[in-house]
Amino acid sequence: MTARDEVITATRNWVERAVIGLNLCPFARSVYVKDQVRIVVSEARHLDAFLEEMDHELDLLAAADPAEIDTTLLVHPTLLPDFLEFNDFMQLVEAAVTEHDLEGVIQIASFHPAFQFADTEPDDISNYTNRSPYPTIHLIREASIARAVETIPDTDSIYERNIETMNALGHAGLKRVLDGEA
Repeated sequence: MTARDEVITATRNWVERAVIGLNLCPFARSVYVKDQVRIVVSEARHLDAFLEEMDHELDLLAAADPAEIDTTLLVHPTLLPDFLEFNDFMQLVEAAVTEHDLEGVIQIASFHPAFQFADTEPDDISNYTNRSPYPTIHLIREASIARAVETIPDTDSIYERNIETMNALGHAGLKRVLDGEA
């Protein structure tokens, strides 16, 4: 198995076991089972090249038929290992959406192995709602979000429910889930 294959496998396991398995994103299952989630592993050696790849993925997603590609996970296994640097980089990602005239078309979400909400300790279990195996930029069609929101009565409660889920699992329970033991 190549390093790229390992990154894809780890990302798929995270999506299947945590994001879908724990229902952290109630919208994820439908597009995942229809194979409409594009997972791209970047091998860019510097931020400029990574931004160029992100530009390409924004354009590709915007032009693609949603029945073929509904959402994209752009993963970089080695660039931006520091969460604060990744978080700062996300400002450039958001600016790229504007530069591509895709505001209101594509929304960005970010995930990182060291994700940390403001005012939490690094090991706070709530941080794991947004932790992924590798730094990941999620490009999401806003039209898909709008359709999904129509089917979920109280989307504002998703965040609180996710934290409740993590608190109920604790670190040991979450590890069992991620390891495929639960």
